[in-house]
Amino acid sequence: AAAAGAAKMVLAGGIETLTNFNLKMPETCEADWEVHKFGGASLANAGLYRTVGDLLIAESMGREGETKGKIPTMAIVSAMYGFTDLLVDAVTTAIVDVEAAEAKVDHIVNKQIETMRELAPPEVAAPFEKNIAEDGIKVKGVIAALKLIRSVPDVVMELVTGLGEVWSAQTLLAYLKTKDVPCDWIDARDVLVVQSASSGLGEKGSSSSGGVTVQWEESASRLEEWWQTKAHSLAEVDYSVEVPIVIVTGFVASNLEGVPTTLKRSGSDYSATIFARLLSANRVTMWKNTDGVYTADPRRVPDAFPIPSLKYDEAMELAYFGAQVLHPSAMVPCMDAKIPVYVRNIFNPAFKGSVIEGRCATLEDRDKMAAQVTDPTFQTKKGVTIPIKGITSIDKVSILNLEGASLVGLPGVASRFFGALGQANVNIIMITQASSEHSICVVVPEEQGHLALKALRSAFELELSRASINSVSLLEGMSVVAIIGEGMAFTPGVSATFMKALFTAGVNIRAIAQGSSERQVSAVVSREDVTRALRSVHGAFTLSGKAVSLAVLGCSGRCGTEFLKQLHANGDRVSDLTDIRTRVIIAADSAKMIHEERGVNLENVQKLVAEGDDMNLDKVTALMAHDINPTRVIVDLTDSDEVAEKYSEWLSKGIQVVTASKTVGAGPLERYKRTSVAALASGSQWVAECSVGAALPLINTIRDLMYTGDEIQVIEGVFSGTVTFLAHSIEMGMSLSESLTEANAKGFTEPDPRNDLNGKDVAKKLVILGRELGMDVSVEDVEIESVISPELEAWEPADRKDLFAELISKIKDGEGDNFEERVSKAHKEGKRIRQVGIIDRKAGTLKVQVMEVDATSRYGQLLESDNVICITSNRYDSQPLVIQGAGAGSVLTASAVYADLLRVSRAN
Repeated sequence: AAAAGAAKMVLAGGIETLTNFNLKMPETCEADWEVHKFGGASLANAGLYRTVGDLLIAESMGREGETKGKIPTMAIVSAMYGFTDLLVDAVTTAIVDVEAAEAKVDHIVNKQIETMRELAPPEVAAPFEKNIAEDGIKVKGVIAALKLIRSVPDVVMELVTGLGEVWSAQTLLAYLKTKDVPCDWIDARDVLVVQSASSGLGEKGSSSSGGVTVQWEESASRLEEWWQTKAHSLAEVDYSVEVPIVIVTGFVASNLEGVPTTLKRSGSDYSATIFARLLSANRVTMWKNTDGVYTADPRRVPDAFPIPSLKYDEAMELAYFGAQVLHPSAMVPCMDAKIPVYVRNIFNPAFKGSVIEGRCATLEDRDKMAAQVTDPTFQTKKGVTIPIKGITSIDKVSILNLEGASLVGLPGVASRFFGALGQANVNIIMITQASSEHSICVVVPEEQGHLALKALRSAFELELSRASINSVSLLEGMSVVAIIGEGMAFTPGVSATFMKALFTAGVNIRAIAQGSSERQVSAVVSREDVTRALRSVHGAFTLSGKAVSLAVLGCSGRCGTEFLKQLHANGDRVSDLTDIRTRVIIAADSAKMIHEERGVNLENVQKLVAEGDDMNLDKVTALMAHDINPTRVIVDLTDSDEVAEKYSEWLSKGIQVVTASKTVGAGPLERYKRTSVAALASGSQWVAECSVGAALPLINTIRDLMYTGDEIQVIEGVFSGTVTFLAHSIEMGMSLSESLTEANAKGFTEPDPRNDLNGKDVAKKLVILGRELGMDVSVEDVEIESVISPELEAWEPADRKDLFAELISKIKDGEGDNFEERVSKAHKEGKRIRQVGIIDRKAGTLKVQVMEVDATSRYGQLLESDNVICITSNRYDSQPLVIQGAGAGSVLTASAVYADLLRVSRAN
């Protein structure tokens, strides 16, 4: 291999490097170097140091079927978990309390030494322990002066915090020496030379490299010198038998003057790819505590999964927009050298993880790729092809906005705007601008927001004083959500899907930007909405199933109990079939409620509710409005006016409503219209299909007819299976009291059975259907024939809990005799008694009648709880459209509610 000093070349981004530089390796070496990087989370204790050491030995043995011979291996290590923060704390403490700072340094040093003693015997660990102890003494000497100067020079901070990596590398080396493998370590401050445009550590987790530029020629020369002078024993190894493992300190480097510096916080990934480039390595593996680069943050999107492969450009976009798996600068050294970067899980090494390699197409290549039908998309774990690779976010940002009508057409505004921010060293994350320059909007890191605001007010001070600029404003508490993937450049409608997903999640978009490369589209949203936004977008691109958060009101009633029973019994099956996972986070009855963010235990929910907090509809509203899932549904199984009044508010907040209640559909007309308008304005859904025919598809059928141009003339039918059941039972020889008791036991009756007998339940159903037909009607407009006396209708028990028992007692005392006689008389004449509802749209009338019908007629042949509804329209004129089936019972009603819930969830 050529020695250092070969001709220079320039990599993408202006990075100067060396051509054909390689360490001179023995002839027995058959494989190229491979580089592994381990972060602090992988080095949290002695057990993990062992895991890392054993993993390096295993990796150096080669991969059967993939590599030729054993692999010379280099490992880049971060500080032990949390040590960088501890060292920063010790340094900053020294400004006010030197003794406390020195005690913190002693604690850090002792912890590192204790870890080493767990890994290696004294004869191996002793020289490394001595190094670490001496470093600790030097650190205390350095920080002792900080109290006098009352500040921390950047060079001191970088010097001290970099020692965490130095100590970590020696600790891992001590363990490897116990395994009798050829090994050594490199203090990167002796080899890696950089020039930095800024001083200090930079922000933790920042996507910026702080302007660090690698001095490639000098670094290569120093690495060659180390190999020739300090690692000669490694060069003499028979590589067919064993290969060396070299441990290198991540994060740290030196400048051209030899002063210790760093690659800034989160820069150890960068260290790994720099050394991979210097070695012309075959691959780099970033060992993390996740199974690769995920489609989204799995802590926020539980259905996120590892991406098998992605391009360098895509990975850099993901990193820039907040994905913490990789440092964005880490990609650059590997790009032109075409070194693949693997991201694997140290706790699951058998999993292949994600591989990052190759470049995205340039703008010039787009048409050629389209003509060749090249597909840069990838498939999800369910085999669905999608155009994006991932969704990510930057959490803490602010929007800076300048606007003024007087700026329209005035040249140079944008130049002054960005010049002012540049002079203030403000990092701009996103830019949007009206074409007329009436307004310019940028997104900046939250910690730089007020600095940026001050810079712009100073730059446009004159215009502000003359009111030619309306305002320079700062909006805080924002986050950026971005979708990323090369495939979106080849797929129409990606942005539309993105925006629709945010809309359906009830997330307001404050600003939008898209790069010309079409690899990413980003939107600024309120920080409190960001998790909901991520989940909604992830689901919209079929990257995951849909999680639905439910509040079930009326959970202890007959229908509510049955609904929760079905939900619990069928959850897994429904999830497999539809990819919809429901989670009840609120369960409530009229008196009590419980809230469980992870989901209520449905096995004993009624007991839990009885022991819960007092029912509070405002609390229900607030909890559902702020739930992080994009699809939130309130299931109303009550008959409460107070609950009904909340529908419009819930809908306006993006919460869907599924109900079996007639309280809104047949309630006051003003409330019905207010609720309907709220649903239309918000795009939320209010579904009440089961409020008329239980599980019969009545309302949707009527809507389908009307939406496709048909005009409905008459709707007529038996809408109450209860009265049919009572009449049939009396025909079989039972009394009204006996048949009503049985109907109630089967769940066929209303909570107050008089509403079945007096026709008011059917009247409400007619009002709901009449309003669907466009009629402004109320229950008071329905002409009703009752089967019970006005006195029984007006009667109220002393205690509503005793209503049914006292009602049966009154019926036994003769209140139901007239109905029994009427049923018996009709039966003898070959007729049947049926309660029939009629809507005549042309006449504008609604009626509930108790009719005698032939036993052989459509109505006469109904058994038990059957309903039958006949729709006469322009299309169905000679023969009506007939919908028939069981229409009563808590099991059927609950199943209809469940179906409505799934329908809403799929459509949302």
